Amino acid sequence: MPPGPHPSSRAPVKRISLRLALAATLAGAALAAAPLAGAARGSAAAAGAGAPTLELEQTGLGEILVDGSGHTLYLFTRDRHDTDSCAKVPGCLATWPALTSTRKPIAGPGVKSSLLGTIRFHGHLRQVTYAGHPLYTYAHDLVGRSTYNIGSDEYGGTWDAVLVSGAAVN
Repeated sequence: MPPGPHPSSRAPVKRISLRLALAATLAGAALAAAPLAGAARGSAAAAGAGAPTLELEQTGLGEILVDGSGHTLYLFTRDRHDTDSCAKVPGCLATWPALTSTRKPIAGPGVKSSLLGTIRFHGHLRQVTYAGHPLYTYAHDLVGRSTYNIGSDEYGGTWDAVLVSGAAVN
């Protein structure tokens, strides 16, 4: 027999390589689904729980729009009227999930229902708009009423909060 590794010593390497390949495949699939999962996070309605409610919250910057959980809602300055530009930028929706719904959104007290609408998003989901601005949440907002990320410059535009008038506040 020629010198070299014993044939049975190759089996563990093949098993480890197979496990690593499987793990890499599963990780890749999870990363590919992350933008849509992040986008769905923006709405309880996406899971069938009900229509999203837009409310007003008093902050140091004035009264701004928030979702039903009190999380700040943002507009993206790169968007055009009733057009989501974030979805076209890799990684954008993972950081700034679209506020989506399968039902008509609800205007809470003080919110102008005449400015509330939706645009086509993905599948049966619709993205909530206000005064023609597609709305987003911030994936890392852990508490309601956060104003820390207002005015952030990311993905080729600025992320501003929305006043009840529909104007941006940064």
